[in-house]
Amino acid sequence: MIATVSGVVSSLRLDGAVIEVGGVGLLIQCTPRTLAGLRMGSVVSLRTALVVREESLTLFGFVDADERLTFDLLQTAGGVGPRLALAMLAVHTPDDLRRAVAGADLTALTAVPGIGRKGAEKIVVELRDRLGPALGSADAVIDVSRAGRLSASGMAAGDEQVVEALVGLGWSSREARAAVDTVVQREAGASTGTSTDVASLLRSALQELKRS
Repeated sequence: MIATVSGVVSSLRLDGAVIEVGGVGLLIQCTPRTLAGLRMGSVVSLRTALVVREESLTLFGFVDADERLTFDLLQTAGGVGPRLALAMLAVHTPDDLRRAVAGADLTALTAVPGIGRKGAEKIVVELRDRLGPALGSADAVIDVSRAGRLSASGMAAGDEQVVEALVGLGWSSREARAAVDTVVQREAGASTGTSTDVASLLRSALQELKRS
């Protein structure tokens, strides 16, 4: 098991980062909250989980021990794998998930792509005693604006990157495109003459999907 990874951030993507460790670049899948704290060229240390499949080895990285522990606990519920657990942490903070499960807030849980009402009910039953009460964190999981400008191309290419990232989290292509289009049109109507970077577009699209 690879419990932590420490090294230099050599590349940032909408769904993860490449960390250089001893001359080897490790691609690590991350939540938006984790990506928000990463900077190109900076030295970082992430808590990690290695998921082994017959055809792949995938590293998931987290900003702190609480996010890492929640990722593991979510997967103890039937039907919740690493991708769905990551999507849950992209939409909600660990404390938001604790509150949703403790309060049987099915609306909050079904805001995550891939979770229907029956799945949400099952998660509540299976995780209520495992996640425990909220710890009081006020961190916003979808505030990725501090992640910097992740796009080196124009807005059209940036739109496609955000759509791909949302699809990777579990939303359909139609839902992802509709959310991005809504955000782009809203920003265009309130334009101040500055372009929206890809990280901010992802944040706004996630908020749009969470409301829908």
